[in-house]
Amino acid sequence: MGKPVVIEVDSRRRVSLGKLGHHDTYLATEQPDGTITLEPAVILTEAERAFLENVDLRRQIDDNRAHPERRRPRPARRAKKK
Repeated sequence: MGKPVVIEVDSRRRVSLGKLGHHDTYLATEQPDGTITLEPAVILTEAERAFLENVDLRRQIDDNRAHPERRRPRPARRAKKK
């Protein structure tokens, strides 16, 4: 944990994290005592969340990656006519 740093809000109630901000996105939580906690966050789409929650699909993908000999080549695409 680093040394405490005083951060002041501007007239619009904004703060600049300056050298403290190492991430692009944070999840802010305000505690009952007024303490504000910032946690680095990653935003996911619904599709990404569904994929991460689907343990069977992730297992199947990991298994297929571990056995490249099972891969089947894709059929060649035909050129579009102009």
